[in-house]
Amino acid sequence: MLVILSDVHLGDGTTAASISPVAFELFAGRLREAAYFASFRGDGCYRPIESLDVVLMGDILDPLHSTLWLDSQPGQTYVRPWTDTSSPHYAAKLRQVTGAIFEENKRALEVLRQLSNNEAILIPPATQEEQPDSGTLVPVDVNIHYMTGNHDWYYHVPGEAFDKIRGEAIAAMGLSNPTSPFPYELDESPALRDVFQQYKVYGRHGDYYDKFNFDPEKGRDQSALGDVLGMEVLNRFPLAVQERFGDELPPALVDSLRRITNIRPVLAAPLWINGQLKLHAGSDALEEELKKVWDNLCDEFLQMQVVREADKAFQFDIVDALELIVKISQRTSFNTINDLIIWLRDKMWNEEISFAKHALREPAFLNDTARYIVYGHTHHHEIVSLDAEGQMPYPNSQVYLNSGAWHSYFDLAIKNPLEQKFIPYQALTYLTFYKDDEREGRQFEAWSGTFM
Repeated sequence: MLVILSDVHLGDGTTAASISPVAFELFAGRLREAAYFASFRGDGCYRPIESLDVVLMGDILDPLHSTLWLDSQPGQTYVRPWTDTSSPHYAAKLRQVTGAIFEENKRALEVLRQLSNNEAILIPPATQEEQPDSGTLVPVDVNIHYMTGNHDWYYHVPGEAFDKIRGEAIAAMGLSNPTSPFPYELDESPALRDVFQQYKVYGRHGDYYDKFNFDPEKGRDQSALGDVLGMEVLNRFPLAVQERFGDELPPALVDSLRRITNIRPVLAAPLWINGQLKLHAGSDALEEELKKVWDNLCDEFLQMQVVREADKAFQFDIVDALELIVKISQRTSFNTINDLIIWLRDKMWNEEISFAKHALREPAFLNDTARYIVYGHTHHHEIVSLDAEGQMPYPNSQVYLNSGAWHSYFDLAIKNPLEQKFIPYQALTYLTFYKDDEREGRQFEAWSGTFM
């Protein structure tokens, strides 16, 4: 039995809150049930599975959305996700942030350790008649594997200092990884690649196809533009507001601004700000002052060398889109840029709601070595039929699946988005694949739950 999940985004609490530990407890309970039912075979007999694999397929820990990176400025011991990873200050900062994430999510990580320590998944042994025995339960070995994405690519960086951080992650999360770089591609881990092949599955995080969050010229051991925007605008904005206004703002407004890193899509952040101002402040003067704070941060962001280097000559690219938002916001209200944000999202990012078309170009799809192509990253759980050969009702099919997310959301409502209405919820999705005659011959399951 192979279980895949992604995009949990466990943070250190300095920006938006992580998903509740209840989600992990629910997951452990569902995993117990799945292991039990997977032990029923195609012939109707009960033969307990001996082990299962859980793959954390990127963006599980989220060092990016931490304000701990912001305690230094240029001219000091300056460290940001995009600075030199070979600097000892870089690894030290990553270790500090990672440790804070572990501390903030103690209960959630304890559940993972219990899974890997064979304390959580216990199922009945089989009787001589190959039926469940009502006696003492027996443990199922659980192997937890970590792959990296665009928010946790740091754990892919080679080096002794990073090996030590990975060792701490292995201990905190009960991982079966070695301390060498956590894989970004399956080919980087033959053992994990073999696990996927047993189930005819191919998987990657999916950021590889996102030009905002992956730079193919730099590779996955370097930041992309999305990291810079996340750190220098989204992470900094609540801090800059608090520095500017102190205790003058309503506490509910301050708390809502800290949740800005949970906004989907990310370009809807100004809409969120404006909507929260209407809800908690109701003051045009206050809106104007907060807009100035936002504009100043965006101006500083656009002038950063790392951003200017990403601006492509003679192309309307992401940097130009962001610059257009800032320039318009400098001379008008948040309300006026709402239309522009919706337009830019449709023009430049509409295809990224679904990554299914990219699955059609994966070698594992083209050479028919994988029946299932799995991505994460988009936070948009979906199942898309790619191809099928053979006779109904059970042709030899190939399917794309997205593993969704485990995340707290404030999602922009699609009805009249200019009204800045957001829906809050917590969601979790995971995928389960079976081999041979596990689960009475079933091939896969996709489970998604939402907490309000």
